[in-house]
Amino acid sequence: MQVEIDENSGYCFGVEFAIQMAEDEMAEGQELYCLGDIVHNSMEVERLYNRGLRTITREELKDLKDCKVLIRAHGEPPETYQIAIENNIELVDASCPVVLKLQNRVKNAYDLVKSKDGQLVIYGKPGHAEVIGLTGQTSNEAIIITDIDDLEKIDFSRPVTLYSQTTKSTKGFYFMKEEIEKRIENKGTLSVADDFNANDSICRQVSNREPHMEKFSQKHDVIIFVAGRKSSNGKALYNVCLSFNPRSYFVESEKEIDLSWIQSNDSIGICGATSTPTWLMEQVASFLRNNEPVTV
Repeated sequence: MQVEIDENSGYCFGVEFAIQMAEDEMAEGQELYCLGDIVHNSMEVERLYNRGLRTITREELKDLKDCKVLIRAHGEPPETYQIAIENNIELVDASCPVVLKLQNRVKNAYDLVKSKDGQLVIYGKPGHAEVIGLTGQTSNEAIIITDIDDLEKIDFSRPVTLYSQTTKSTKGFYFMKEEIEKRIENKGTLSVADDFNANDSICRQVSNREPHMEKFSQKHDVIIFVAGRKSSNGKALYNVCLSFNPRSYFVESEKEIDLSWIQSNDSIGICGATSTPTWLMEQVASFLRNNEPVTV
């Protein structure tokens, strides 16, 4: 049995940066709150909780005063910063630079489309932390689309500007872009060239993992994909693995591994999401190496 950990899996820059900032703050022995789970991985959240990081909700933020609060990589809407000013809260801003740049682009685009009676559309997951931060740049007027049925929310007699959550599937984004173009053309009152502006704002550090995952999943007999179930990136990358290798299994930790999935002569690939810590993949690898699979 051979076990390989995918060297390209694990934290993206934004998540790694946020966790490092949290650990640096806690090293000073001060109490630190985090607005939402710092990363969509329960194992890592638990590890950081044991070091003193306390997760809070946006509602709980309103009742805090005179303390430190970490903003995670997903970013926050403008109202969060306003609450911090009013409540004398020191923000430790670990927003990913890619997300901050996108927030600025969305804000500028919203101001422009509003002046032309247009609509700003975001391809993303409703309620996702990053999407909340992005819609906050539009006074919460952005239209969120996740699948083809959501296109019914758009008025195709008015101009459309499209952006994407940074961690969404590239294929999914371009599918939605083409569907919007078709509907504008069918409506006949607007021009795709003049009235539709599509912006691929997907993070390339994330999207480039898809073609790599296609190759990695075909390289091994069995794929153990390690990620938190809250991770939208994890779900997307796991589905890539599954589409190229039917013996792909999603687990949050080694405790969920069923050894009947594996035969003694199998080659096993371990990979994960941008929110999966390296130590967790190593833990899964160690478990597999120390346990006998079912003999052929």
